Amino acid sequence: MKMKAYVRPEALYPYQAWSLAEEVYDDENNQRSESVFALGNGYIGMRGNFEEGYHGVKGKSVTGNYINGFYDAKPIHYPEGAYGYPSRNQAMLNVTNAQCVGISVGDEPFHLNTGQVLSFSRELDMKHGFLKRQIEWEAPSGGRVRISFQRLVSFTHKHLAAVQVEVESTGYIGEITLHSFLDGKIQEAEATDDPRLGSGGGEPSLMLEKMEQRGELSLLKQRTRHTGFELLTGISHRIDAPAAAAAESVTGEEQIGTRFTLKLSPGEKAVLTKYISYHTSKDGSDQEAELEKRVEGTHREASELGFSRLLDEQQAYLDSFWQHADVEIEGDPALQQGIRFNAFQLLQSVGRDGLTNIGAKGLTGEGYEGHYFWDTEMYMMPFFTYTQPDIARALMDFRYATLDKARSRAQVMSQKGALYPWRTIDGDENSAYFPAGTAQMHINADIAYAIKQYMQATGDIQFLLDKGAEILFETSRFWVDLGHFNEARGGAFCIDGVTGPDEYTAIVNNNTYTNLMVQSQLNYACDTAELLGREHPEAYERLRQSIGLTQDEIAGWREAAARMFVPYDETLGIYAQDDTFLTKKKWDFEHTPEDQYPLLLHFHPLVIYRHQVLKQADTVMALFLLSEKFTMEEKIRNYQYYEPLTTHDSSLSPCIHSIVSAEIGDLDGAYAYFDRTVRMDLDDINRNAKDGLHTAAMAGSWMSIVHGFAGMRLTDGELAFSPALPHLWQSCTFRVTYHGQLLMVRMGREETRYTLVEGDALTFKHKERELSLAAGETIAVD
Repeated sequence: MKMKAYVRPEALYPYQAWSLAEEVYDDENNQRSESVFALGNGYIGMRGNFEEGYHGVKGKSVTGNYINGFYDAKPIHYPEGAYGYPSRNQAMLNVTNAQCVGISVGDEPFHLNTGQVLSFSRELDMKHGFLKRQIEWEAPSGGRVRISFQRLVSFTHKHLAAVQVEVESTGYIGEITLHSFLDGKIQEAEATDDPRLGSGGGEPSLMLEKMEQRGELSLLKQRTRHTGFELLTGISHRIDAPAAAAAESVTGEEQIGTRFTLKLSPGEKAVLTKYISYHTSKDGSDQEAELEKRVEGTHREASELGFSRLLDEQQAYLDSFWQHADVEIEGDPALQQGIRFNAFQLLQSVGRDGLTNIGAKGLTGEGYEGHYFWDTEMYMMPFFTYTQPDIARALMDFRYATLDKARSRAQVMSQKGALYPWRTIDGDENSAYFPAGTAQMHINADIAYAIKQYMQATGDIQFLLDKGAEILFETSRFWVDLGHFNEARGGAFCIDGVTGPDEYTAIVNNNTYTNLMVQSQLNYACDTAELLGREHPEAYERLRQSIGLTQDEIAGWREAAARMFVPYDETLGIYAQDDTFLTKKKWDFEHTPEDQYPLLLHFHPLVIYRHQVLKQADTVMALFLLSEKFTMEEKIRNYQYYEPLTTHDSSLSPCIHSIVSAEIGDLDGAYAYFDRTVRMDLDDINRNAKDGLHTAAMAGSWMSIVHGFAGMRLTDGELAFSPALPHLWQSCTFRVTYHGQLLMVRMGREETRYTLVEGDALTFKHKERELSLAAGETIAVD
């Protein structure tokens, strides 16, 4: 499916360098806007819902509030089950809605679909980290008010969010009511046939245990139906008005809060500040008294700080983030907005406590049920490794925290070592469709690759000693036990019955991507064992004894790597995607109408499996990740064969094709794929942004710039660049962190400039030319 010349769609949101805005409310596209205007801090996620709710627009909103890693596990019912199938499906829960603030002018409730909206604007401020909305509204009876909302989810206080509502009279004398409350009655996601959305339906997962008004603090406690986790949500308030406001506690069906009543005249305004907290038993003690004590502490701290200081803290946090993660594009405002939006949403979605991770939809929607995939290691990890290495470390800590469950999964699969789950929340396998789930065992090698990349970029030897080596060794054990030395292949090491990254080709022998990545992993595992034995013998010996590792076993890893079988077609001069891929009939793209994509929604899997057709980059991804293993001629031949066969039905695919296109010199193709990646959600390319944002594609857009156009590679610990600026740009500037040092790279039309912003000295390569920088020094290269 040769990619057609990409035509960027008309802007859905105005191009702005540091913000995302809309000037008109649109019922039909409201769910999409709820996703893109989402806020989060890696723990709490809030969709861009309206605080006042909706009136007369059923089905046009998905009210969503999420806590990373907080889930229920419903039983999976298989019509035809088999040994080793997952028995329960974990799903991130839509939790108590704490955003709610109803506003009435007299006895007329404010809604955008009632009265008359004289003006409307909403803006997500990515530089300062908050969402604001302003409406001038005339009630049906004629009273006019100006209403402003500001919302933040604190980056510096894990359990805290806040909303500030300002109501100003512009043509009204009388009573104003502000009703702030918690709503624990959650609408379950509807069941659907789309496998990207999850199962949905069924009985509610959160059960109410109690509601309580404790002084100024409203509390709502719930428990998950199957996992038994407790959730305690709290709200507290501050009200500022020209005269004292009357406050009364109000309870309803699974609702609790406070109603404030006051009077305004033209020119007067009232400001309600609402502090929101979420605490769960998964964060520590499950004792009710302890949870309540933590909630009280969060609200006490919020009250002492106030909304303005929370905003100041938010900006200070983001100032540091953008100093390391910002990408500046001169020459294309659409892509400038897109790349910043993507970085900001990645920061908002990523868990950073070592116990949570980052889901395929982040904390913006319920697509994929909040599951973590290989997306983390192959897409998100590079972004965080080179911009926020502490967060990258936390993502690796999560894999170590779930290592015992990976060991258990390997046993279920009758193998030694550890097998990480394809999709999970707490470490258990959740994929109910094993051909495109459990069989994607390459996730083991993906995690090993991420460890190697993280180590080469940071030199964090303590992580390797404490956690990384153990993950590496246990997953290497799995591979050597899974594969075999095949006499039919001249004694080569073969890996059978797996699925590679391409989910349109399942259960194959010798997937090239998998075999090459395993070969790389096994060699790295052997090198790591030698390094630790030589430089950290005591720690290495403790680990070796702990897991029963022997020198013979390590020697077996080296032999398997040396004799790894990789399918190659001499006639075509390319690597076969697997043993039989090139023997299949090519998909009939010419007679497949556009509305039949993605294929997975219109064709039975077996129909797809019988053809040469790819959902996403597979062998092409290996060309990028293991770049040093291929000659330029091999990259060109393989790319030219597989690119026309790739549908890009996966949002993970275009960025990889962009990177490889840039490397082989096709800058126009690289730019087209990049354009499609960087604005995938802002332009709603896949028409499903309403279900949540595409976090892997977001991270992939950063990779397309840094690894694609800038040609950054890290091979054997050596940092190198090979810049090629797209012809539509005047310049592109980005920053990477390497061994604690911050390097700024500015690609221009005439030269590339390298500046060591932080650090003492750095040596790296520019197109095979070695460069050295001292602290604060800049070098310009033609």
